[in-house]
Amino acid sequence: MRVRDALAALAVVTPFLMGFTTTIRPPVAADDDIVFRFTDPEIVESSGLVALDKRFVTVNDSGDSARVFVVDPRTGDTTDEVTWPGEADDVEALAPAGDDAVWVGDLGDNTRSRESVSVRRVPLDGSAGEEYELTYPDGARDAEALVAHPLTGQLLVVSKIVFGGQVYAAPRDLSADEPNQLVALGDVTGIVTDAAFFPDGRHLIVRTYTQAVVYAWPSLESVGAFELPKQQQGEGIAVSPEGELYVSSEGLRAPVLTVALPADVRRGMEAPSSAPTPTATPDEPASDVFAQAAEARPVLPFVMGFLVFLLAIFIGVRASRPPR
Repeated sequence: MRVRDALAALAVVTPFLMGFTTTIRPPVAADDDIVFRFTDPEIVESSGLVALDKRFVTVNDSGDSARVFVVDPRTGDTTDEVTWPGEADDVEALAPAGDDAVWVGDLGDNTRSRESVSVRRVPLDGSAGEEYELTYPDGARDAEALVAHPLTGQLLVVSKIVFGGQVYAAPRDLSADEPNQLVALGDVTGIVTDAAFFPDGRHLIVRTYTQAVVYAWPSLESVGAFELPKQQQGEGIAVSPEGELYVSSEGLRAPVLTVALPADVRRGMEAPSSAPTPTATPDEPASDVFAQAAEARPVLPFVMGFLVFLLAIFIGVRASRPPR
């Protein structure tokens, strides 16, 4: 009886928890929204996506070898399979690294047991790229999103947590000789499966399985959220150099879709931010600048999330009590 009651309570609470990051009835993609389908039978768990000039790059989820796929969007065919030395642990993310390279994020850690994670710059010409070790300031984290600021090149990692992800910044100059300590910058929505910057570097978009949220950068002030088209297991998101938005999904012959920003979100991106956007001085650490911006962000979404968390605990405790 206790187990059944607990499951019933979980069923009641789960929609409230997932409501912060998912939607009940996502829109169905139209045929015109399909840019191409992956034709390569080796691409079955597309987890990360990068849109370069006239080509896309994707990577399989955990369990695959150390490789990325370069895809021609005109046909969906793989034009090159780029590998790197060593083995992949749990690759989950990609980020642009110029016109001819990508950052590969070996960031997955479902059990939160890894002492460190890693990123590697992989040139698409097949030459060896450097690997960099990253460590979190607050213990192991599972993450599926890696982004590179288009102007500074600084790497960011976004953790995947139900009650809200955390954005972490890597040092501007990465060291290949010792672990690079990440710095926590602020909170975003939960269940983040990928993220990308817009070309001007002023806005960051993160996605969950069914929703996308746009944030001003570096304040992390939410600009707006919208539903993504229905996908088998939507995980990838990319913004092209021209600012076009694309999403991908796991699955054999999965489509890559183009997504239009809703008018209200676009207006929000064009409007001046209500939170200050500080400017770093040459002697001021970037982390201090981001911390100043974080202090000005609205706290209501996080208060609501905490209240839902307390509700979950309350219902769980009530369900576990023996009947009188």
